[in-house]
Amino acid sequence: MCALAATAVAWLSSSAAAQNAATRKPAPPAVSITDNDEWTREYPPFRMIGNVYWVGSYDLSTYLITSPQGHILINTGVGDTAQKIRKGVESLGFKMSDVKILTATHGHIDHAAGLAELKKMTGARVVVAEREKELLESGGRTDFRFGKSPDMHFPPVEVDRTFKDNETISVGDVTLTTHLHAGHTRGATSFTFDVRDSGKTYRVIIANMGSINPGVTLTGMPGYPDIAADYARTFNAQKELKIDVFLASHASQIKLHEKYTPGDPYDPERFVAPAFFMESVLKLEQTYQAQLARDRAAAQGR
Repeated sequence: MCALAATAVAWLSSSAAAQNAATRKPAPPAVSITDNDEWTREYPPFRMIGNVYWVGSYDLSTYLITSPQGHILINTGVGDTAQKIRKGVESLGFKMSDVKILTATHGHIDHAAGLAELKKMTGARVVVAEREKELLESGGRTDFRFGKSPDMHFPPVEVDRTFKDNETISVGDVTLTTHLHAGHTRGATSFTFDVRDSGKTYRVIIANMGSINPGVTLTGMPGYPDIAADYARTFNAQKELKIDVFLASHASQIKLHEKYTPGDPYDPERFVAPAFFMESVLKLEQTYQAQLARDRAAAQGR
């Protein structure tokens, strides 16, 4: 695991990350960011529900949430992600100059690498969790797990405003409630908000799921001694949420490609999945509990 700088990019935030951490399988052969086709492959932008649009890559989510007064962009990707996002936003008929807020579910390279360029492109304010500010402004260098891995660094971005748990971000008539769902990073965040479509109101979550990256020790990491307690709080908080539409940081986490094929007709019910959200949370919690038991046993054996 010591050569994780190049290999970790294939695992970050994915469902497989938790499984790999649980089984402790040897690391796969090293890959670079650009070798991860599902992260960099272009994907046609589309309307998901109401004023929420997918403008990300094949697997890395970027969400455009629109309003007449301006738009919010959540997450970026890697590579030339900012230009691909611009292309997607404009192909949907919106202007990048109308993007007023940039934010992210967490500050790893696969979700934050394009923030600095997007900020220059749009003039938008970068608004992130208070506990994630240092990580983003360091370009990933202060991350408790990947800070010493150059392949995991990204262009630093100046943060304009921070939020804490259960605060709000608003542009026009769009208001997101922030949820500190820490563990994956110290400031990992989920967002909930309401969307109106065809006379119905849907409660939407853009969730930061509680996966555990390889090399993380739940009995404590330098720079993150209370990681286990944060994961436990996250799972408990997510189990209390009442949502309709389940969105997340990766397409794989929401089974996007099982539910949607480019060209499909618009369907606001497509991503309504409260039971699947709860199932996903419970599975990750079980993985966490199993690894915590192993890590505690290993610590006692030293």
